[in-house]
Amino acid sequence: MPIKTKRKRWVLPRHILVTKLAGLVIKPWALLKYHIRIEKPNIDTKRQYLILMNHQTAFDQFFVSIAFKKPVYYLASEDLFSMGFLSTLLKWAVAPIPIKKQTTDVQAVMNCLRVAKEGGTIAMAPEGNRTFSGLPVHINPAITPFIKKLNLPIAIFRIEGGYGIQPRWSDVCRKGRMKGYVSCVIEPEEYKNLSKEELFARIQTELYVDETQFAGPFRHKQLAEYLERAMYVCPYCGLTEFHTEGDIIRCKTCNRQVRYREDQRLEGVGFQFPFPYVAQWYDYQCDFVRQLDPQQYLTEPAYRDTVQLSLVEPYKRKHLLQENAPVELYGNRIQAGKLTLHFEDISVITVLGKNKLNIYHTGGLYQFKGDPRFNALKYMNLFFRSKNRETEDGQPQFLGM
Repeated sequence: MPIKTKRKRWVLPRHILVTKLAGLVIKPWALLKYHIRIEKPNIDTKRQYLILMNHQTAFDQFFVSIAFKKPVYYLASEDLFSMGFLSTLLKWAVAPIPIKKQTTDVQAVMNCLRVAKEGGTIAMAPEGNRTFSGLPVHINPAITPFIKKLNLPIAIFRIEGGYGIQPRWSDVCRKGRMKGYVSCVIEPEEYKNLSKEELFARIQTELYVDETQFAGPFRHKQLAEYLERAMYVCPYCGLTEFHTEGDIIRCKTCNRQVRYREDQRLEGVGFQFPFPYVAQWYDYQCDFVRQLDPQQYLTEPAYRDTVQLSLVEPYKRKHLLQENAPVELYGNRIQAGKLTLHFEDISVITVLGKNKLNIYHTGGLYQFKGDPRFNALKYMNLFFRSKNRETEDGQPQFLGM
């Protein structure tokens, strides 16, 4: 008869010590780097919560930890768990909960239930992605049955001004102001009788932050630098490439230049640019792609790039396949070095961080890492445009985020 081994606990006493020690460094660092004002929550922070936050900067989780001053178990992209020793150290120190982006991850749900049963507070960004435009991105409706399964009080943590300080596409933090605070708590007794649709609408409303409402100023010498990681459609040229320098983004096709100002507004240099903010330009780009016919790019690629190509062993490590792999994006496939990745064999494509790309293919999980100006977003958007073109139902077509 096999001997049953006792399963190790997820929630451990050492996480309290790690959180306290890390707080001594993280709080002053966050105040210095981000100029953030974190309001003391007017709630009982000793309680157990499901913390839901909007997602604006790469360090949002630290802002939550400063506010709650207790171990918080974050859902984190599986890429965080494929970095060898560093991943092992993070698992030992803070035990994040791995989740596969853009998929229904049953194991992640089971792990959350386990953490909740052990008394841990869980935090996640329902959007699953940092915004590229300053407006909220897609939230998977599956969040509502997940919430009801956990049956924890929901603490809504709002971050405002984060996009102005550090847009996802930028490498620098601007001088400006942002804040983080608990805006409300939704008790289980309050949401248990709500329908899935009603609860979903409530979550969307509570997490909605329009960054165009925060005029700054946000100051830096490189305000537009690397905006080409987000933008690849010119309102005058269509699909194109851009180059940025300082506060200027320039279309390589028509050479028009647009200035990114300290109040986040856009202005054409010598002409009237049609979009006041990146948010409106980004929405135009998405609408442009939704109208695009992928079939016109079956023979000649829409884009060519060079990337570092790796095969990812999930939750373990990455294996470098080719340092400088030529990549071509077609309307039905991606050619990466000697690999041909047909869209029909790809389940999902996700963008990680600023410009890395994960491709979940039947042959394995491939990752592209380009140069600093590489635009990964276009690969995800064109893949979803091709994949969903036969299932249009009158709703805006999902382009990956």
